[in-house]
Amino acid sequence: MRDNLPRLGEIGLANYPPYLMNRIMGRYNAAIRAEMAKLGLTTPKMRALAVLSVIDGQVIGQLAVHAIVEQSTLSRAVDALEAEGLVRRQVDAADSRSVRVFITETGRAAFESLWPHMADTYQEMFAGIDPDEQRAFVATLQKIHANTRKSEV
Repeated sequence: MRDNLPRLGEIGLANYPPYLMNRIMGRYNAAIRAEMAKLGLTTPKMRALAVLSVIDGQVIGQLAVHAIVEQSTLSRAVDALEAEGLVRRQVDAADSRSVRVFITETGRAAFESLWPHMADTYQEMFAGIDPDEQRAFVATLQKIHANTRKSEV
């Protein structure tokens, strides 16, 4: 460790962005958990449906990266989603070793019924924050994401 860097105690949790991001996402997930449960969705299932609603036909590895879920956990979630008729798997036409995951109409309807709760929670997070500040915040997050990116997505 570099001696010239401040210690966490000197920075303080309230000034440490990774801590703040985790707290914010914990609160966001808690705020939508009840609505997810009504639909029989867990966080990994919801994240898979959310990603597929925007970027359909992902291979499981790509889907895991986009959904921010360990691949083994996501595979189990996709198994359950498939059994529930919310997604379907299809062998990749270009590479028969790969399987792509697609959202079904039932899955899209389930996600669309959850979306208003997600959108409301999102709006609550930004209450009282100027739209220009929001755009600047997102731009900063995109830069941080680029700095920490380990994969193409």
